[in-house]
This record gives sequence, C-alpha cells and structure tokens, in this order.
Amino acid sequence: MAGKILILILLVGIGAAVMVTDRRATARELQAEADYPPEGEFITVNGRQVHVMVTGSGPDLVLIHGAGGNTRDMTFSLVEHLSDDFRVIVFDRPGLGYTDRTEDRFDAAFSAAAETPAEQAALLQAAAAALGAQRPLVLGHSFGGAVALAWALNHPDAIAGLIDVSGASMPWPGELSWFYQVNGSAFGGAILSPLIAAFVPEARITDSIDAIFAPNPTPDGYNIYVGAALSMRRDNLRANARQVNALRAQLVEMSARYANLTLPVEIVHGDADLTVPLSIHSEPLSRLIPGAVLTVLPGIGHMPHHADPEAVIAAIYRAAERAGLR
Repeated sequence: MAGKILILILLVGIGAAVMVTDRRATARELQAEADYPPEGEFITVNGRQVHVMVTGSGPDLVLIHGAGGNTRDMTFSLVEHLSDDFRVIVFDRPGLGYTDRTEDRFDAAFSAAAETPAEQAALLQAAAAALGAQRPLVLGHSFGGAVALAWALNHPDAIAGLIDVSGASMPWPGELSWFYQVNGSAFGGAILSPLIAAFVPEARITDSIDAIFAPNPTPDGYNIYVGAALSMRRDNLRANARQVNALRAQLVEMSARYANLTLPVEIVHGDADLTVPLSIHSEPLSRLIPGAVLTVLPGIGHMPHHADPEAVIAAIYRAAERAGLR
C-alpha cells in the first residue's frame, strides 16, 4: 500500500511540474511575441505562411539568417545600408521567427525530423518569386549559408549571385554540442525544450549571444532589438536543434555538387570564427566553386555582418556587378 501511495505522489508531482512548466513557457512565449511582433508581412506559399520584410528599391537581394535567428538579425543595421540600392527581402527561415514549418509533420513534439536546406530553399525561393523576385542575389549567414547554397544548387535559374557569410557549407569533423544532440532528438526535444522555454534566465541568453559574437563585442542595443526570446519558444527551439542536428549529413551530399555552380559567388568569413571555422568551411568551399572569391577578415568572429559590415556590403556590391545587376 505504501508503495502505491508513493507512486501516486510521484505521478501527481510530475503532473504538477509539467503543468507549471507548460504555463510558464506559454506565458513567456506570449510575452516574447508581444514584445517582438512580426516586422513585415505574411505571404502564403503552398499552404505555408512565410514571414518577410521588404524594403528599398533596385535589384532584388534576399537575406537569410542563421541558426536560431530571425529577420531582426538582418534588420538591426545591415538593411539600412542596402535599401537605397537594392530591394531587400528578409525572410524568417522555416520553423524560426514567424515562418511555418515546410510540412506539418515537422511540428510533432516527439520527432527528430527537420527541413533540409533544400526544402527550406524551395519554400523561400517560391516566396521570393511570389514577390516578383525571379533572379535575386541571395545572401546567407551561418545556417542560412547552407540554405543559400541549396538555392543555387537546386534553382540555378532563380538566383543571380550568392553571398556566403560565415556559412556552414562543408561536413565537419567531430560532434555537435550536447545541446543540439539532446534537444534535436525526439525525446530530448519534447522534454528539454519546454524546460528551456520556461526557465532559462535572461542572463543566459545574453551570454549565449555574446559567445556568438566573440571575440568581437555585441553591438550596443543588439540584445534588446534582436528578439532572442522568440528563439526560446518551444517550437523554435525544436526546429533549430533538429535542423542543425541533421545538417552535416546534408552537407555531405551538397558539397559533392559545388563544383557545378557557375554563378558569381562571394564568400566572407572571419578567421577568428569558432562557431563555423573558416578552415573547415569557407576555405575548402572557395576551392570547390569555380570563380568563387573568398574574403578573409582578420580578427573577426562569426558575425561579420555586424563586426565588419563594410566588408559584407562590399561583397554584395561585387556580386551584383559580377551578375550584371549594377
């Protein structure tokens, strides 16, 4: 009898903990969405809702953010330097920010499945075309670089030029951190994501952002502006971890095709990037793509579009000129 009572108490305790976690996570998610509403508009592509911010005039330029990000990473400062000469189109990637997953099956809590870079590129390319951008320049940062490369590989007639900024482009040695391995798994994503969404402190989020920028300082006001709390929502956490967890195998297949690319390609990468190391990704990528131009930025970490925006902007203008858009 005593054993049954203990089991009952344990089950009640677990149920109460789950309820508290769910309520707290929901409250924090609603607050994040109130504090950081969509910046742009929504368009529907193949039944999927895509969040996009469009500004400026001129040749079309698509900007694709990295892992765990959203449009605000690009609109913080980069867009304002480009909108006089380009029509700038900034997307939330599938499952992040306010863009839907590419398929309903990826929404399941107990799952490890995620959109490939090819599937993400297909949705964003269709969204760009719906906006009248038939052959845009495409810039991708970090994970967004893999999506931009997939766009070029699979939709060569729907892209004028590619700018890869600290892009994840090659299969890497070793293993991902425990966070991605656990949160990207079916069980871990279902259990860990609610706990992170409910209880991770603001200071931990700030520390994580600072680590991404290192060794460069985080720009003043970035932490307030970027809406990192949006990335701490349960669905976004799962989407990001699962996409990153599955990326290496996809890059194995993609990298075998890079030599077939014939469009103008500009690659910008800092030599102090420890998140996506230059020697593993952009250096070999530059040797595989005919005519690719690699710009190495001394002392710059994983966020060149903030730490050295002039170099990234110069690469965009070179790509535009090489593509005959300027």
